[in-house]
Amino acid sequence: MSHEGIATRSVMRSVAFLGASALAVSLLAGCSDPDPAGKPLAGQDIAPAARAEIAEGGTLHWAVDAVPETLNTFQADADATTTRITQATLPSMFRFDAAGRPERNPAYLESAKVVETEPKQVVLYKLNQQAVWSDGREIGAADFAAQWRALSGKDSAYWTARNAGYDRIEKIQRGDNDLEVRVTFGQPYADWRSLFSPLYPKEVMGTPDSFNDGARRKLKVSAGPFVLKAIDRKAGEVLLTRNPRWWGERAKLNEIVLRAVPRDERAAALAAGDLDLAEVDPAAAKRIALAAPPRPQSPSAGGSATPLMGPERRTLTSAQKRDKARFRGFEVRRSLEPAYTQLALNGGEGPLADERVRRGVARALDREKLAKLVLSPLGLPAEPVGSHLALSGQAAYADNSGAIGGQDTAEAQALLADAGWVPGGPLKERKKGEKAAGSEADKPKKGSGSEKSEKDAGKKSEKESGKESEKKSDKDSDKDSEKESGKKDSAKDSEGGDDGAYIVGEDNKADGDEGEHLAQDGKQYGSKQLQQGGVPGAYAPQGTAAPAGAAVRPLAKDGKALTLRFVVPEGEGSQSLRTVADRIGIMLERVGIRTVISKVSDESYFKDHIASGQYDLALYSWPTSAYPATDARPIYAKPVPAADGSLNVEQNYTRVGTDQVDQLFDQAIATLDESESRSLIRKADSRIWAAAGSIPLYQRPQLTAARTNIANAGAFGFGTPLYEDMGFLKKGSGAPAPSSQG
Repeated sequence: MSHEGIATRSVMRSVAFLGASALAVSLLAGCSDPDPAGKPLAGQDIAPAARAEIAEGGTLHWAVDAVPETLNTFQADADATTTRITQATLPSMFRFDAAGRPERNPAYLESAKVVETEPKQVVLYKLNQQAVWSDGREIGAADFAAQWRALSGKDSAYWTARNAGYDRIEKIQRGDNDLEVRVTFGQPYADWRSLFSPLYPKEVMGTPDSFNDGARRKLKVSAGPFVLKAIDRKAGEVLLTRNPRWWGERAKLNEIVLRAVPRDERAAALAAGDLDLAEVDPAAAKRIALAAPPRPQSPSAGGSATPLMGPERRTLTSAQKRDKARFRGFEVRRSLEPAYTQLALNGGEGPLADERVRRGVARALDREKLAKLVLSPLGLPAEPVGSHLALSGQAAYADNSGAIGGQDTAEAQALLADAGWVPGGPLKERKKGEKAAGSEADKPKKGSGSEKSEKDAGKKSEKESGKESEKKSDKDSDKDSEKESGKKDSAKDSEGGDDGAYIVGEDNKADGDEGEHLAQDGKQYGSKQLQQGGVPGAYAPQGTAAPAGAAVRPLAKDGKALTLRFVVPEGEGSQSLRTVADRIGIMLERVGIRTVISKVSDESYFKDHIASGQYDLALYSWPTSAYPATDARPIYAKPVPAADGSLNVEQNYTRVGTDQVDQLFDQAIATLDESESRSLIRKADSRIWAAAGSIPLYQRPQLTAARTNIANAGAFGFGTPLYEDMGFLKKGSGAPAPSSQG
């Protein structure tokens, strides 16, 4: 798992409101369902076409966030572009299908299975006899062995970011012939399919120097439908060309150009003809959608076929009419990412160190409303995520949210009262410099934004702030739309004195229309800068209060009010996160919890606040994995003291964990019975829910602008892209001719 935006959990102990018996019932109910995994909420939207319908040749210009710092995906600074390049150029023994489940990649494997379990687990790989590296050498056991030695963790000269699974291998041998590889494990490993994907040649993995430095800027040897031709860091481009030694279906495209384009500049780049394919934010998607007639989702997508929210086509402004002309020939393809946004509760210190308070926060949230706020305007299925460890359709998924319970104001207040927080409790004046019960008085780090007074904080109305999503990337379009619709660009306000902290509910304005804001997190924050860098989302209406009659006296304890510091990124692309944060603040206010929303720079958001524990509440995303026993454990492992006296939290940024959850992960990773392993993962998830260290909210939307004549590319959802099948439709296939660019 990862994020450029991210997550964690907490300690479970019995409370009057969620006893062991209630949890046991929840677990049994989840396991009784014959297929709790269900189906993906939304499938791929890639304009599928048969290879016979696709023209030979052409160059696809595809937007990425940045030219990668390294081409070695096992290094700490690998990113989403690293992954995209390796998918097109290197072997993967297993890839993911449309439901996010691993499947054998026939281009490289004839078969792979566990052939022995006693005395040791042995996996036998039978390789495709045509599989060769671009220098003509056969892919074989020597490559597997070199990768194992580099990633086993036994040689500290290799600067590796992860070695999970490889550290369980005891030896790798040639089988009965050169096409067979026998991998013997010293400890049973359920997620063995996660290994050797990607597989690097022995020339990269063979020595620390080649691993650490040799593969950062170039790949001399590869084995995919494409090869890495050049990286132009000055121009911000990566050039991939057809691999002449590729033994599979010949790639339809001559070239793929991965071009680094900031997300807020992509709409302009598309309109200028500089891009053919680009993930975009909801505001840009809304503009681009004007150019293409409404179309139903791909038959595989499922869920809502509601058109992307946009203006009534019969009443377009002049700016919108220009957009319709500029983006003619483009459409928006949409799905849901294999990632979810969650509310993190810092259990390391302060009021949230008490799990009754964390549970009280969880019971105050209406997760269904939050999912609708983000996803319904995009025409995507608006269902809350029910698991920390998988998403609907993935094998380990089951909705275990019953372990904590749904929105219930009375239960939330009872939990908080049990923890000693009571409405209207006696408040004493704080002396200068004295902190409140929460961390709203904590002095923010440099770059986090100045803490404003409560009076100054409630200036911006929801109407003004909600219009930030209308900001145009094209300056002329921006000015015209402001003239004709009278909309204000609230970004100007946030750049001035209104940044910093503000109290939710301070100015008694009514709760706005939940469908008003288009929302998308954009980048993520977390372990591997996404892999799936900053986080895009929508701006929250400052000072929005609960509806009339819903006001609740603030909770207090020992003379101090229960006030939580809610840290959010202030960047232009993080607007939806701020909208969601403000709505959560309103929900918490209704049970007596005050929140101070503190805006910080995107650059410091994760490093200086989330990872360092300088927050009470925060929003960030985790990608899910087909291998949760391996990938999710560092996110939910119980923090342990390090030798230097610090706390080793791994990726558990909520600093909440239990011995029982750790044990369930350990059992699941060592259980070769897949059904039993999934059952253990689901039990672990139920206990993570009960600990309430983080609350999954909604699956992240994926919006991709594509030329209408591009086939087999777009919003990939869970599935691994098939690069050899991408291309431009032939003339006469109902779409324009292939792009002549490049």
